[in-house]
Amino acid sequence: MLSTKDLSVGSGSIKPVAGPGNQKIKINSITFDQTPYDSDAYNIMLHVETEPVEGEFQGFLKDMNNPNGERYEGQVGRVRFSPYPYKDTVLANGNEIKRDNEVLKAMVFLAEVVGKRNELDAIEAATIEDFMIKAAKVCSNTGYINACLGAREWENKEGYVNNDLFLPKRTREGVPLEAVDTENSNILTFDKSNNQHFRPLVKKQNATTTSFEPAAANGDDFDL
Repeated sequence: MLSTKDLSVGSGSIKPVAGPGNQKIKINSITFDQTPYDSDAYNIMLHVETEPVEGEFQGFLKDMNNPNGERYEGQVGRVRFSPYPYKDTVLANGNEIKRDNEVLKAMVFLAEVVGKRNELDAIEAATIEDFMIKAAKVCSNTGYINACLGAREWENKEGYVNNDLFLPKRTREGVPLEAVDTENSNILTFDKSNNQHFRPLVKKQNATTTSFEPAAANGDDFDL
């Protein structure tokens, strides 16, 4: 089946960056990243790679300092485990959300998907940061899994639209990650019209922006 969804404008080649949708991915590594605006808020970041791409494709270098080095065989991307950072908070209804408990529950879900629950349960740590260092090693490089990747569009300084990838929330409709061989699959089906799966770019005009000058936005390692 022919499709243009992965083609770069003008080049005819497939983009080296993973995009939103349903696909098989493997988790190359996991990081627990502190947000730049709140020292108590963290993102669980999955550094993922799709299945090898055939045809006219050149993946990113695994070592950017070695131009002749090995390249990724699939598209790569960073995926937030949740659309929002993990942080202690109190909801409007008075319910308290504890960051560390939510992080632990997230890793239990991931460990069960990749078949590493026993190894995760064996981890003991004094802090959530220490726990995540150990959990990342357990849950990385475990083979391909099915995924539903959501995205929020944003525009960089050059005016290019990029995707901030995340896992849609687990609901009664399904889950965002699942083992490949799962019977009676419950994986979410990506729906671009659902704002829990996809959030399109909303351009904002300001005094310094003209019709010929794109507004500035935050950067990303996978800018094209």
